[in-house]
Amino acid sequence: MLRHPLVAVLSLALAITCRSQDPAPPAASKQKPPNIVLIVADDLGYGELGCYGGTDVPTPHIDSLATHGMRAISGYVTCPVCAPTRAALLTGRYGQRFGFEFNAGNAQQAPANFGLPKDQPMLAERLVVAGYATGMVGKWHLGYREGLRPTERGFQEFFGFLAGAHGYRPTAAAAAKPEDVDPTAAPNPILRGTTPVAEPQWLTVAFAREAVAFVDKHQKEPFFLYVPFNAVHAPLAAPVARIAGFTTLEGKRKTFAGMLLGLDEAVGAILDKLDACGLQDNTLVVFLSDNGGPTPSTTSGNGPLRGRKGQVWEGGVRVPMLVRWPGKVPAGSLCEAPIATIDLAATMLAAAGVKAEGLDGVHLLPFLSGASKAPPRDELCWRFGKQRAIRQGKWKLVTIDGAAPQLFDLDQDVGEAKDLATAEPEAVQTLQAAWQAWDAQNQASAWPSR
Repeated sequence: MLRHPLVAVLSLALAITCRSQDPAPPAASKQKPPNIVLIVADDLGYGELGCYGGTDVPTPHIDSLATHGMRAISGYVTCPVCAPTRAALLTGRYGQRFGFEFNAGNAQQAPANFGLPKDQPMLAERLVVAGYATGMVGKWHLGYREGLRPTERGFQEFFGFLAGAHGYRPTAAAAAKPEDVDPTAAPNPILRGTTPVAEPQWLTVAFAREAVAFVDKHQKEPFFLYVPFNAVHAPLAAPVARIAGFTTLEGKRKTFAGMLLGLDEAVGAILDKLDACGLQDNTLVVFLSDNGGPTPSTTSGNGPLRGRKGQVWEGGVRVPMLVRWPGKVPAGSLCEAPIATIDLAATMLAAAGVKAEGLDGVHLLPFLSGASKAPPRDELCWRFGKQRAIRQGKWKLVTIDGAAPQLFDLDQDVGEAKDLATAEPEAVQTLQAAWQAWDAQNQASAWPSR
């Protein structure tokens, strides 16, 4: 695996730490349930990673997941913004089923009922019961009030923040210079468990540090580690050392490049730790973005796709999605059929041997391993306020703000440029009926959009 020079020292120290401990016997290792590491990037567009055609920023560590695992061509989130995507990812259900359709602002803006309802079991809650150690490092965005925070929803350990965004600069008064301290941190503190803490490192580095420490602590037992980075979400900020090498880039794009480089290094530190501890073969690693890139505000691009974050065009809902599980998922494989975040939850639970009913997702492993040739799902649907869409096979139907529906053949037109609704009225009718049948099972949003 490639290792960036900036994490080489950390990786060596981690390797020494792991190898100094008595390894588990091979037989015990095979019997141990798989570890699960779920890494989420924030606002990372479809076209940014090297393995998806990106050229501005080297991302060798994240790309290694594609080299040693599966890269999804049509990997989808169920909403084009942050919080509803996370609700679906961690429950295996469309958020619209239980009224989780929109973001709701920060703790001062959000209504009292904002959060993932307690009657919706989360991955961590299910896995704790199955004997897993559970930890979360990063951005929560699924509830602020008592009963809805990470340590109250199945995560035994938590280091991160609760709101939808956070600055990256150190939050400790001991930072090198006063101007380096993040002035926005106070309303949205970094928490360890439920206790606010000062953080002297850049936040992406700190999240990598905490994720690595969790693996080290729990390497001899099955664990579920959820690492939702806030990179590369605004506000744009990166250490000078990380942007210095991007001499051909300017302005926001140069800062964004430094942020993405930092994210790749952080993912590399986690992967290096798994390798150093001999856990890579028994660990299911999943990487994805929570929605498409918000290109005008951060420059995060969506490649050939139309649209961006906040829209149900492909650029808002089709995201980078990578799965590595040596011996289970063939190295260098491609998944061309549509799959979604709700399927990832179902797959992780199945891998852990946890039975779960009532999920919208399907278990992907038979398909990813090659044991099944049938596409894993028939359709995917979206409802985001006055935007709606459905994909069945090659067809995608999009309706925006009550306008006439538009139909696209994604096999031939991934950029959604040629509307075929007039030429294919039967397909339009079929897809409209299927979307209405899906929506009939949903609830109205529990809070307005912010």
